[in-house]
Amino acid sequence: MASISIIACIAKGNRAIGYKNRLLYHIPEDMARFRELTTGHTIIMGRKTFESLPNGALPNRRNIVISHQHIQLKGCEVYHSIDEALEQCQEDRVFVIGGETIYQKFIHQANTLYLTMVEEAAPKSDTYFPQFNAKEWKMCYHSENKETKTANNRAIYYSFYVYKRE
Repeated sequence: MASISIIACIAKGNRAIGYKNRLLYHIPEDMARFRELTTGHTIIMGRKTFESLPNGALPNRRNIVISHQHIQLKGCEVYHSIDEALEQCQEDRVFVIGGETIYQKFIHQANTLYLTMVEEAAPKSDTYFPQFNAKEWKMCYHSENKETKTANNRAIYYSFYVYKRE
């Protein structure tokens, strides 16, 4: 069976992850962490998340898209259900990268959560990370609070977390 991890950047205050099919935050350290963790592994995403990627399929990863549509996407394998996708990943280390619906479907199957928590509630958002029962998870890692600047020079504070299912 595949090892399933979820990776996301969320607003701590309201669990927001996106707005109008775009990420809420562009944190260079978060992007580097994402690349480091997922490179060489399988990533699973929904069609809308794939469409939000600026250059299509992410390099040096097996890209799987779950969609009800009968489509072909360059550099990707497309499956119509989570079960169908997971059947193709028996021995893989899988990272679920979004969006909201895909996270909701995988949250009960995941073994590990890699979360970047931004220390604010996002003012504009239309997609959210699912609530999860903290009693089912053990926090294995928590970084010190870090700071980065937005394009308009506003400070954003964030921390990295790793949770393992109990």
